[in-house]
Amino acid sequence: MNYRIVEIEAPSRDTAKYSILIIYTGGTLGMTHDEQGTLQPFDFGKIIEEMPVLRSLDLRLTVISFPQPIDSSNIRIDHWNQLAQIIERYYHQHDGFVVLHGTDTMAYSASALSFMLEGLCKPVVFTGAQLPFGTARSDANQNLVAALQIASAHHQEKPVIQEVAIYFDYFLFRGNRCKKVESVHFDAFESENYPPLAEAGISIDFDFNVLYRPLSKQHFKAYQIAPTQIALIKLFPGYDHTVMTHTLETPGLQAVLLETFGSGNAPTSQEFKTMLKKAIDQGVIVYNVSQCNGGRVLQGRYSTSKHLLDMGVLSGADITTEAALAKLQFLLSTESNSQQILAHLSTPLRGEMA
Repeated sequence: MNYRIVEIEAPSRDTAKYSILIIYTGGTLGMTHDEQGTLQPFDFGKIIEEMPVLRSLDLRLTVISFPQPIDSSNIRIDHWNQLAQIIERYYHQHDGFVVLHGTDTMAYSASALSFMLEGLCKPVVFTGAQLPFGTARSDANQNLVAALQIASAHHQEKPVIQEVAIYFDYFLFRGNRCKKVESVHFDAFESENYPPLAEAGISIDFDFNVLYRPLSKQHFKAYQIAPTQIALIKLFPGYDHTVMTHTLETPGLQAVLLETFGSGNAPTSQEFKTMLKKAIDQGVIVYNVSQCNGGRVLQGRYSTSKHLLDMGVLSGADITTEAALAKLQFLLSTESNSQQILAHLSTPLRGEMA
């Protein structure tokens, strides 16, 4: 891949203590208006002119840009693989990584990278913007500066953040714990089931009690994800049995992410149970996540979820839909033992579920 690499020359570059690699995939943060008012990719070679505050951060900054900026609605698995490859290639050359990404699918990408980067002991901070550089009231500058500060933060000579995270509108969230909830306000992301890792005010205050630390020391490794056959079915009153049957009978179907009501509840009709049990008996994984932003799946709490438990539907506990999809894609790509896949889906791998 022909990436564009820009070394950002700041007065402090030769004496800076930490080195941060910025990876620009696309999205609003990396755009600016030209003289005709048309949005175009920002020239990161001129970022010091646009953001002179970067001179004061005392960091060595390098930018790698995807050859063609990608609208996040067009993000694919191969883009996740490219991100993982870049981080793996430059892992030992930099102290932290900031990924500039469109907001629409940022939670999906951050979740995917959290699983793909095993043994991660450095920060990978995703950020973006609702308004581009140079726009009145743009959030681009603030989000980028704070993300760089977070990615370079150290405590007792070790990185404070050692996981994949999302920084947006003054809050740092675990990447596989949050989702986009706003399209017109600056507070675009929330994490209902896990507290923020940090809040940026006059200072950046980290909550050390909730930061991720792996239970065992692992060597860093970047995995690749292969295309998988996963269906996402969101239940709703009055769903069509025929449509759902066709989905469950898709040739090569490997897994179904079932978005259920409340704490994991679903219809109890015999027709629904029969078609779901048939899929499970044929080896299709059915993973139960709640449609609610907060709370968790508790299969068996009500009679409307006990039948799911009895037939072998797996509970996703308090995992988000975005993280559940990424986890399924990761496990189906890297694990061949079906029992191991089922076991991993029920337990946290990267702090994505309780």
